[in-house]
Amino acid sequence: MPLTVAAFYQFVALPDVRDLRPPLQTFCAARGIKGSILLAEEGINGTVAGSAEAIAALVDELCQGTLFAGRLDHLELKYSRAASMPFQRLKVRLKREIVTLGDPAADPTRQVGTYVSPADWNALIAAPGMVVLDTRNAFEVAMGTFEGAVDPGLHSFGQFKDFVAGSLDPARHRRVAMFCTGGIRCEKASALLLARGFSEVYHLKGGILKYLEEVPEAESRWRGGCFVFDERVALGHGLRELGHAAPDTPGGRVP
Repeated sequence: MPLTVAAFYQFVALPDVRDLRPPLQTFCAARGIKGSILLAEEGINGTVAGSAEAIAALVDELCQGTLFAGRLDHLELKYSRAASMPFQRLKVRLKREIVTLGDPAADPTRQVGTYVSPADWNALIAAPGMVVLDTRNAFEVAMGTFEGAVDPGLHSFGQFKDFVAGSLDPARHRRVAMFCTGGIRCEKASALLLARGFSEVYHLKGGILKYLEEVPEAESRWRGGCFVFDERVALGHGLRELGHAAPDTPGGRVP
C-alpha cells in the first residue's frame, strides 16, 4: 500500500516547546511514523510519512489533541504519496527557528505578505512590473522553477537577507511575488521584505506543492521537478514522483 506523506507548518508562539518534544516523539514512534519535525518557540515545521491511519491520527492530535491545546489552528498542511518509506528514521528536534533566516525583524506572527492561491498565481506573476523570486536554494532551483523567476543563488535560506540588501530596492521593486516548496520560507521572507519597507509583497499559498497539486499541467507555468527533501527526490504535476528532473526554460534576473 502506498504511504501517506504529510508536510505541515505553522508560525505560532510555543513557549513550552521543550515540554512538547518528548510526547510528540513518542506519539509518532508508536505509530511507525518517520520523517522530521522541527519545534521552536516560533512554531512547528515537519514532513513525515506513515500509513494513512497513522498520519490521520497525527494530524488529529496536532490540530485537536491535548498536546498543542488548539494552538495549531491554522496549520498549513499538504498530503502526497510515496511508493515506499521515503525517510530512514524519525527526528523530532528543538531549533531556534523552524526555518533559519537569522533576522529577528522577520516575524511572521506579526506580519506577512498577501497570500495568493494557486488558481490566481499565473495571472499575478505575469503582471507588469512584478519581480518573481524563487526563495529556495540554488540546487533546488536548478531542478525546476517557474518561467522567468529570479534565482537569488542561495546556498542556504539564511543568505536571503543579504540578497535582499544587495539586489532589491523598495523604491524600484515595488511589487514582489515569492514562492518556495511548501510556503514556509516565503512566509518568513515576506515578513522580512515588509520590515525593510517593501509595500506590495505576495507569496504562493501552499507553495509549489499546492500549485502542482491543483493547477492542470496544460495551464502550468512550472517547468521541471520540485525537489523534496526525502528519497523521492522530486515531484511533478499531480505530485507524482519524478526522481530527477531539470527545467526546460531559463530563469530570470532582477530588473
